[in-house]
Amino acid sequence: MKNSIWITLGAIVLFIAVLSMSFANIYNSMVSKQEEVTAKWAQVENQYQRRADLIPNLVNTVQGYAQHEKSTLDAVISARAKATSTNVYLGKEGSLANFNKAQGELSSALSRLMVVSERYPDLKANVNFSQLQAQLEGTENRISVERKRYNDSAKDYNRYIRKFPNNVVKGMFDFEKLPYFESKEGTDIAPVVKFN
Repeated sequence: MKNSIWITLGAIVLFIAVLSMSFANIYNSMVSKQEEVTAKWAQVENQYQRRADLIPNLVNTVQGYAQHEKSTLDAVISARAKATSTNVYLGKEGSLANFNKAQGELSSALSRLMVVSERYPDLKANVNFSQLQAQLEGTENRISVERKRYNDSAKDYNRYIRKFPNNVVKGMFDFEKLPYFESKEGTDIAPVVKFN
């Protein structure tokens, strides 16, 4: 009788130990995946910061050639200030959407600035402007790559926390689903090209 109690008690302790180790493994995997997403996000922010750092030089170069384009230059400066002051908290609802909106406004202002530059042949021929424009284009490509890497990492993390029994651990420790970068509304519609 005493042996069966010890065997039962030993089996229960062994079961609890295995269960605890399993939950600890799941928890540690969630932490690792969450940190991976955070690191990917840091790279996205790094590239956006690189773009923001290029803008003052670009504006100063354009300003020397296009003095009467003050409203366009002011729009770029204002959009840059808003974009660099918008923070993202990955688990917070709407945070990424606000960041995307601010970055979209900056992209739009930069596009208008590039259109302005088309009106000034001397500006287009300026070596500094050409180099800054090339760096800006390269940065836009880097942003796109880093956003994709972030989305891939967030997808892996989100999938992992939704699987059973991981979802039980997720609920116990407040691991939240992370948002994705999404394309702007209307980008799924092809533009209409007309030749006159």
